[in-house]
Amino acid sequence: MAGKLYLVPTPIGNLEDITLRALRVLKEADLLLAEDTRTSAPMLKHFDIHQKVFAHHQHNEHQSSNEIIRFLKEGKNIALISDAGTPAISDPGFYLVREALKNEIAVECLPGATAFVPALVNSGFPTDRFCFEGFLPLKKGRQTRYKFLADEERTIILYESPHRLIKTLDEMALHFGADRQISISRELTKMFEETVRGTVTEVKTHFETHTVKGEFVICVKGKE
Repeated sequence: MAGKLYLVPTPIGNLEDITLRALRVLKEADLLLAEDTRTSAPMLKHFDIHQKVFAHHQHNEHQSSNEIIRFLKEGKNIALISDAGTPAISDPGFYLVREALKNEIAVECLPGATAFVPALVNSGFPTDRFCFEGFLPLKKGRQTRYKFLADEERTIILYESPHRLIKTLDEMALHFGADRQISISRELTKMFEETVRGTVTEVKTHFETHTVKGEFVICVKGKE
């Protein structure tokens, strides 16, 4: 009988956000796959999880998936984690899930931590309809994507890295308008968690004079 592939969300900051079910699955799995074994090691050690851990990331997922599928067919249960949050959400996982399903291997994704949900709820923008864009293309297609999103009426959710934040806010002012309402959350669930709300111009001014550190979730109010 084939094994099962589990996608296990891990805390995005506060280790108390791990679920009892996630801990059980990680401890019972025959082996673990981690986006970066060095990043996951402290969390696994904290919860006394000692399974073998193999790297599975965007640079090797196509090559490693064949071997992982073989292990699953041999009956091994495998758990995939990312550096933080839910695997396959702006993190590796989609390709492996697709290959597992092609091979008629059971896949189970546990519910748990992901950054965009608390950021969306904290924003105060409509939550009944929204679109999640993750990271915008770095170069090719970036401007085209902005132009497409400029007329989006649903709340828009984006991820951004600290070194690109100010440039991204300049681009938003150009394509969405400097007065468009946005909300930016960073360091979610951590000691220095912060959410800044206001117009694009107001939020940019804040981060030009304050700490730009951590992972950023940007929520943009839809076009009225």
